[in-house]
Amino acid sequence: MEYILEMKNISKIYGNGIAANRDVNFNLKKGEIHALVGENGAGKSTLMKILFGMEPPSQGEIILKGEPVRFSSSKDAIAHGIGMVHQHFMLVESFTAAQNIILGMEPKKGAFVNEAEAVRFIKDLSKKYNLEVDAEAVTRTLPVGVKQKIEILKALARGAEILILDEPTAVLAPQETDILFEELIHLKEQGHTIVFISHKIPEIKKISDRITVMRSSRTVGCYETKDVSEKEISNLIMGCEMDTSIEKSSPKPGDIKIRVSGVSYTDKNKVKVLKDVSFGVRSGMIFGIAGVQGNGQVELVDLMTKRRSLREGDILLGGKSVKDMSVRDIRKMQFGYIPEDRIEQGMAAHESIGENIISNRYDTKEFCKNGLLDYKEIKKFAEENIREYEIRCSGSDQNVGMLSGGNMQKVVVGRECSHEPEILIAEQPTRGVDIGAAYIIHKKIMELRDEGCAVLLVSADLNEALKLSDVLAVMYDGEIVAYFDNTEGLNEEKLGLYMLGLDRHDKETVRRAENE
Repeated sequence: MEYILEMKNISKIYGNGIAANRDVNFNLKKGEIHALVGENGAGKSTLMKILFGMEPPSQGEIILKGEPVRFSSSKDAIAHGIGMVHQHFMLVESFTAAQNIILGMEPKKGAFVNEAEAVRFIKDLSKKYNLEVDAEAVTRTLPVGVKQKIEILKALARGAEILILDEPTAVLAPQETDILFEELIHLKEQGHTIVFISHKIPEIKKISDRITVMRSSRTVGCYETKDVSEKEISNLIMGCEMDTSIEKSSPKPGDIKIRVSGVSYTDKNKVKVLKDVSFGVRSGMIFGIAGVQGNGQVELVDLMTKRRSLREGDILLGGKSVKDMSVRDIRKMQFGYIPEDRIEQGMAAHESIGENIISNRYDTKEFCKNGLLDYKEIKKFAEENIREYEIRCSGSDQNVGMLSGGNMQKVVVGRECSHEPEILIAEQPTRGVDIGAAYIIHKKIMELRDEGCAVLLVSADLNEALKLSDVLAVMYDGEIVAYFDNTEGLNEEKLGLYMLGLDRHDKETVRRAENE
């Protein structure tokens, strides 16, 4: 039997007539790492949802170990040896690693959970798969790379032979990515089959044995990784040759528009998440903050955008303290914010593209006449953004929740960048988007910088941080541990050392972030 799994002529047509998959063919060999790639909206996520039992196919069949199967739920797929690690981890932060891994399959001692047996089971499992975790550690205290191991162990504990990994390196430092790849190769050598979904072509080339490319809801083809170059993979994904380089002129720094002074923050668990953070962001410049997820970046941005209350230190936007402003006040000052979580924070998923794209200024004279929304102007504005950002959709009336993740992101970016903001906070602006969408977003951020906008870029993608930033800080454990007044000569490996807390600058160097 050549294939452990085959998906034959899979189609998925939704009730509104939108086709997410059309006659897609996908197969897996036992003991391979198989990359699934394609631009946003190509149909990758839908195909994997079908494989993991989250969506039923409209037509087509799945053959597992030579037998036809049809999964009615994720639980059904898991029972057949298929596991999935989602891009956003599904962990209970207050549980220990062991409690997360055995959730729903706890060993019992009488009427109670046998904690000692659970810990022993996790230790044995970790050793078997070379995925070492502290079974008794509380999950919220662990680095993101360890949380990912817990998710993988959760799947393996339930008997996963086929493991689907969705953007597994999106939040990892380079050194953590190297460790993950060693662990995946170990799993492969033990006979596990891995589906690796990623937009990072160098990583795909490095880790995979075969590549399936999807475009416009269809399969373009399946290729031996060794037979295709990075450029050829890119061209297959986009359907054409594409230059994604960004011209970067010398910055023209102006006044400080964002001033963070001595900010500290203690969360509800009494953990000090931010520790005396200070820096300044000038107009006409991009101030980058790099760091592994979970080192205070989210809390810092939440304080700047009023999602959390600021009690220690101060943050000035355009010279005014956020302590004295409401969210509405901040929005009125030519302010743009691209949030980390586009679905949870960035949009109303059940509303139209048009309504979402003007939601930050629906009450302005531009879109509101005599107290009523001017839908003609809204439609005109939305369609301009659809063209400019190349948003793949059926029109401005389509619900934004029906778009692919990358196209959702382009709606958010269009909304936040189309009103000539003087301050822009861009938090993971291209996470989970394809190279074409990333290019459009990067180009727009650079245009705003050249027009005099002060841009704070928070990114775990070091290639993005190095490409866009004029100055760059690194956060680790709630502090700025490194500051670079230019990015020349910097590389991902060097930054990774600071991101993992293995190196740090002296206090005088870090203090330069306040005024330069």
